[in-house]
Amino acid sequence: MTRWLLMLISGLYLILAWNFARQTPPWQVPDEPAHYNYIRFIATAGRLPVLRPGDYDQEYLSAIVSRGFPPELPIDPLRYEFHQPPLYYLLAAPLFLLFGGQLFPLRLFSASLGLLQVLLAFAATRRLFPERPTWALGVAAVFAFLPQHVAMNSGVNNDALAEALILGLWVQLAKELQGHRPRTAWIGGLLLGAGFLTKTTVYPMALVVLVAVGVRIAADRAPRAEAMRRLARWLLPALLLGGIWWARNALTYGWPDLLGLQRHDRVVVGQPRTAEWIARYGLAATLDRFRAFTFQSFWGQFGWMGVVLEARWYLLFAWLTVLGLLGLALHLGREGRRSPVWGWPGRLLAFHLLLTAAAYIGYNLSFVQHQGRYLFPALLPIALGLTVGWLAWLERPAADGLAGACGLGILILGLAGILGRDLPAFPILLMIGTGLVTQIASRFPALRPALALLACLGAFALDLYLALRVIPSAF
Repeated sequence: MTRWLLMLISGLYLILAWNFARQTPPWQVPDEPAHYNYIRFIATAGRLPVLRPGDYDQEYLSAIVSRGFPPELPIDPLRYEFHQPPLYYLLAAPLFLLFGGQLFPLRLFSASLGLLQVLLAFAATRRLFPERPTWALGVAAVFAFLPQHVAMNSGVNNDALAEALILGLWVQLAKELQGHRPRTAWIGGLLLGAGFLTKTTVYPMALVVLVAVGVRIAADRAPRAEAMRRLARWLLPALLLGGIWWARNALTYGWPDLLGLQRHDRVVVGQPRTAEWIARYGLAATLDRFRAFTFQSFWGQFGWMGVVLEARWYLLFAWLTVLGLLGLALHLGREGRRSPVWGWPGRLLAFHLLLTAAAYIGYNLSFVQHQGRYLFPALLPIALGLTVGWLAWLERPAADGLAGACGLGILILGLAGILGRDLPAFPILLMIGTGLVTQIASRFPALRPALALLACLGAFALDLYLALRVIPSAF
């Protein structure tokens, strides 16, 4: 059953990715024109680009985005991603040449990396928590059906490859935690090095790797010489691959700008900065925007953050988030130290999430980039936490308590609606559905696979509606 559900999830993802890639108008994925221009430069010039002053024009970018990328405004001046590591663009350049620079095949290339993410997320979770196979399916489903995630994977950008490499690293780390093998370490080191050549969002995984390898060394009580050999197997290929890029940047942009980020900060003149934003709108308004935009754009806020969904859909996403977080707390409280979440796999995943969240907050301390998609590099721990939380409500007495709470909520909303002559139908339906599903799942465990199938089909239907109806009509 697990294999069939994974195949179904993967197949439904491919349908969604195809439709998102087909229905989203050209360049209506964040930063897609700049990523496309990077690929085009490599394909036509045969060398890596250099980020220079003039490659970012905030006034031109605002004009072309607000007007929906009209033909009279070419995307050629949008070159502000030229500082990015080159691996994704090098892999995409042959497709650019093969299909004459068409956008759709390049989008499908990213979408195929998204399918790889789904499979690797399943594999990583299955290896990290072999005693809980249902967790792996839930995590794979989140990767496949999270609307914003599908939308980003269906556009031209280097995020898809970066996430795939992170997930591949987690597969190797799961093996390392079970027992050191030289082959695992060499493969992991190559994946980390490939990540260094793809995007800086992979860099926090270097710290995760060091901790994971240290945990295994301590568990094995490995002698110092053996410990150094293990670290070398993981770090040597990563540093060699990354060193090529860092040396190139030092020669191109000058020491110590090994990542090209100092050049980037000097080039992106006019990009909204947090200090200026606070001075103009106030701290409270800035924090409120950060909260709202982060949540909305994590679940679904399309285009260049300009396509906001109806309020009912964000209510659904908030409901799922609350259920996931409360359920996770319930699971940890109920199982205590017996839960595998408390083991080293769970701790390392939490560490990765903490590093990614810190990087996101740090970035927003300088620039106004309130986009929840920047948390996707840590989608594995996020998806795991939500999955564990949702599943916790399927066991009694939690299911009975949730059904009772939903019943009380329905009563309160119904009375308020009658008195105010405005019955909140959607929240009431949410509570009815939640209560029914948890009661059926808790009383008839044999029906849980069927309920999982219905959940996947429901998520698929919502995503398909967004791809076919909401996104095309917004532009």
